Amino acid sequence: MEWEIVIGLETHAQLSTASKIFSDSSTAYGAEPNTQASAADMALPGVLPVMNRAAVECAIQFGLAVDGHVAPASTLARKNYFYPDLPKNYQISQFDEPVVEGGSLTFFVGETESTVALTRAHLEEDAGKSIHENITGPNGNPATGIDLNRAGTPLLEIVTEPDMRSAAEAVAYARALHALVVWLGICDGNMQEGSFRCDANVSVRRKGDTSLGTRTEIKNVNSFRFLERAILYEAHRQIELIEDGGTVEQETRLYDADADETRSMRTKQDAHDYRYFPDPDLPVLTIAPEWIEQVRASMPELPAARRQRFETALGLTAYDASQLTMQRATAEYFEAVAQALPADQAKLAANWVLGELAAALNRAELDIGHSPVSAPQLAALINRIVDGTVSNKMAREVFGAMWEGEHGADADAIIEARGLKQISDSGAIEAMVDQVLAEHTAIVEQYRAGKDKAFNSLVGQVMRAARGKANPQQVTDMLRQKLDG
Repeated sequence: MEWEIVIGLETHAQLSTASKIFSDSSTAYGAEPNTQASAADMALPGVLPVMNRAAVECAIQFGLAVDGHVAPASTLARKNYFYPDLPKNYQISQFDEPVVEGGSLTFFVGETESTVALTRAHLEEDAGKSIHENITGPNGNPATGIDLNRAGTPLLEIVTEPDMRSAAEAVAYARALHALVVWLGICDGNMQEGSFRCDANVSVRRKGDTSLGTRTEIKNVNSFRFLERAILYEAHRQIELIEDGGTVEQETRLYDADADETRSMRTKQDAHDYRYFPDPDLPVLTIAPEWIEQVRASMPELPAARRQRFETALGLTAYDASQLTMQRATAEYFEAVAQALPADQAKLAANWVLGELAAALNRAELDIGHSPVSAPQLAALINRIVDGTVSNKMAREVFGAMWEGEHGADADAIIEARGLKQISDSGAIEAMVDQVLAEHTAIVEQYRAGKDKAFNSLVGQVMRAARGKANPQQVTDMLRQKLDG
């Protein structure tokens, strides 16, 4: 407990453009190696880069979404380093004049709200990919192949301040950022295909210290689970190292998921090692105020705005509103359900979307866009709870049948076919209550002697007599009336 973890994240979001950032080559995933690399991507002599307008608009959208400053003028720079899959021996990126500066992202860690400040977001091109498996050289020896299909793919690198203090908070931020870029439509968020990759900068310091410790960077973590495990391992490694009298080296490390450990990759370079300088082949990126306003007008309602609307207009808690707006598809599904219910039933709709529906989707490993139960169908079921046709317990049975496609997932047909209609006739309920009171006089005496649990026992007896079909609220009210009145 005497140590504090300090975490900052650098996230590469692949932008959802049809072509690369400086050429017209396709960005489609899964093509045969080196079939989507043009002369410009391979840096052949005589070619010049041309900025992709769509990539810039993605960056503008992000800047507006996080309330950052979209720079009216920013510079494209060359980041110089040698690696086999970097054909130019430099990467076109941005250094001291990024397209977006500042901004913040607010999210929940469990039920606690947290805000992380952003340093910047800048445009850059991706490198190619080194392939080490199933590659043989001219003599049949193992070799490394170079696939340049990814070279030049547009990226938005989003950098935070070192504001996070736990692996759980870092994962919650990464999930919220992932949800935002997918919500905006600027990134498909497919982590398996490398569309969303996180680098974690991790250091430790004793609690109460204000200076930052030496950080290590864990590169290219492509799952939220691995991100958390990598941070926890690295923090523990650094603490043990310091307590044993060692010092943390500034370096880049890789996370090995099989061994659940981080391993040294290379000494971490500083900015001056990359010899940044403005790219002489690209002009200053100029973004006029009119362009920003055009982009703003085309953007969807943002998660924060919808979250606030769900709280103020529908009366949801901040936590429920946050959970419902983690994904745009979930927010739209919920809103379609809520709009088909009485105005005061939004909380019930939220409970079903975040509860029964979410659990079923999780078990089936489906996203909400592929739910077997549509929003109108779920709303029809919830309306039967509202009007007293079925109880919540019965409704869960109906939902299970709807999920399996029984009777075309029609709630009314399933209720009728299974005989699940709730007994709400007051005369019938009174008769069952009277019978239970007459047959269980000992429990009645216990209740009148002050044993409150006896009341629940009587409710259970009435529900058993009704085979679970009596309206629970009517049963409760009737029993209270008979016992206390």
